[in-house]
Amino acid sequence: MGKGGALSEGVLKKIILSYTYVAIWIFLSFTVIVYNKYILDRKMYNWPYPISLTMIHMGFCSSLAYVIVNVLKMVEPVQMTRDVYLKSVVPIGLLYSLSLWLSNSAYIYLSVSFIQMLKALMPVAVYSIGVLFKKEGFKTQTMSNMLSISFGVAIAAYGEAQFNTFGVVLQLGAVCFEATRLVLIQILLTSKGITFNPITSLYYVAPCCLAFLSVPWMIVEFPKLRETSSFHFDYFIFGTNSICAFALNLAVFLLVGKTSALTMNVAGVVKDWLLIAFSWSVIKDTVTPINLFGYVIAFLGVGYYNHAKLQALKAKEAEKKAAQVDDESGKLLEEREGEKSSRKNESDN
Repeated sequence: MGKGGALSEGVLKKIILSYTYVAIWIFLSFTVIVYNKYILDRKMYNWPYPISLTMIHMGFCSSLAYVIVNVLKMVEPVQMTRDVYLKSVVPIGLLYSLSLWLSNSAYIYLSVSFIQMLKALMPVAVYSIGVLFKKEGFKTQTMSNMLSISFGVAIAAYGEAQFNTFGVVLQLGAVCFEATRLVLIQILLTSKGITFNPITSLYYVAPCCLAFLSVPWMIVEFPKLRETSSFHFDYFIFGTNSICAFALNLAVFLLVGKTSALTMNVAGVVKDWLLIAFSWSVIKDTVTPINLFGYVIAFLGVGYYNHAKLQALKAKEAEKKAAQVDDESGKLLEEREGEKSSRKNESDN
């Protein structure tokens, strides 16, 4: 085969791998969401204990991460001081535990489809909190786009047949805590040169989540579980559910590492539409035309936001390349000038 054929094969292989990573992430994310809904919903498995479910996930993930890091030594731990851990990792663990607790609680009160529509507010929350913490600059155009997303979600909420105020408050709270966590990761960790992969992230953050969640669990759910003598721990259900949750963390790393964060955002939109279709066709949740109309508006706003981020990223990369070219040109010019001076000195001698 010629050079062009070999190049085509390489490009084709890369495209196939990218789509494979996307498919794996969509499948696992889809599975975890539907599985959690199945366990927590009173009309399905009927185990409405979101804190307990989240603690099972965190206990499983932190144990597995500990084995991978300290026993199998497949991943190197991140070097950090006790002070950095307490001031940076612990606050992120607190926010993550609150986000998971509230988002899992919302499955008891809201349909899967409506929860996905509410999650479209994530870019709005991240941008607003980024501006508040001065990590993002305020731009009228971006804020207008954020308002259009919010408007779309408001229409979707207006058309929701199974609207539950408490459930909406829980999901919005989860979005706010998750957005704050994402911004604080940039402020507390990335700015200090500390980066986590999914294993090290679970190794350091999951035990914090487990510790924080144990407090409300003792007050809210433990007394109820103690009274429920008929419950027997189903190792298959909770074991496979925890494995899916752990695998999802690895899939996030695989997708972002091998493609880009933007690809994950686009894949997330595809996953949301699949979940809405599944929720309507299989779970038999009611999805109204007003629901869909509102979500389409929010979807277009999120799409435009991702497009604007991509353009900004491309412009930034172009600036870096231009600066590198200028530096290289400057060094080359200096070398030539140096050579000329050397030759002149030799001729003078």
